[in-house]
Amino acid sequence: MIIDIDGRPVFANTGGRDIDPSAPVALFVHGAGGDHSVWGLQTRYIAHHGAGVLALDLPGHGRTPGPALTNIPALAEFLEAAIDRAGLVQPVLVGHSMGALSCLEAAGRLGDRLKGLALCGVAAEMPVHPALLKAAAEDTPAAARMIASWGHGGPAHIGGNPAHGISALMTGIRLIERTPGEVLHADLKACADYAGALAAAAKVACPTALILGKQDRMTPAKAARPLAQAIAGAQTVILPASGHMMMVEDPNGVRAALVDLLTRIGAGTRAA
Repeated sequence: MIIDIDGRPVFANTGGRDIDPSAPVALFVHGAGGDHSVWGLQTRYIAHHGAGVLALDLPGHGRTPGPALTNIPALAEFLEAAIDRAGLVQPVLVGHSMGALSCLEAAGRLGDRLKGLALCGVAAEMPVHPALLKAAAEDTPAAARMIASWGHGGPAHIGGNPAHGISALMTGIRLIERTPGEVLHADLKACADYAGALAAAAKVACPTALILGKQDRMTPAKAARPLAQAIAGAQTVILPASGHMMMVEDPNGVRAALVDLLTRIGAGTRAA
């Protein structure tokens, strides 16, 4: 599906079903260097179990042309525009890493317009290692390898992919390598520069789930505690065998947490 946002064609995967803009619709927002495909093990199920799905390619990523947006407030404004252009009456935001910060900032602005919020691999602050920023700026293969290595928990380093015969690390590397270096650098710098997470969290007015990996080295679960405390009624799910890339490392755990959130707001079903 293509959404026109200020003359820019924005690609969104629907999980194989047309959306009903008047019903709950979950906007899935990827992280730095990613695209809509990182949600592939969740979106199709959810699209067939009680909620519409729009898994976005952010500007400069995947099938959406650039230029990329270079800060979290701009990404939040983009998400607000996507909600408006798609005509969504009951939007739910689901974000990972940079996408989670963007969803959080948007949620603080949207207030009670937002039906639900899920934040995966999130932290109150997201500093980025200088070596990674340098590798991304220089567009070297080291950037993708660093993200894949640091971003996956132990099991994924020795196999551990629910999809038989596929290396989670190599899949992650190939995905990130498709992102131009200047876009990846902009993504990472946007995360490092953002200082508004706690202020945005205090404004969230909808049911919220934080989905965290116990083995996450990029956004350790403990670094999300201030957000969980700042968001009224937030529920935290910690996936014991997952690192930062929980959508791939523990797809069923992420799916279950999302379905639980959708069920809480009257939009999901618990059918297997």
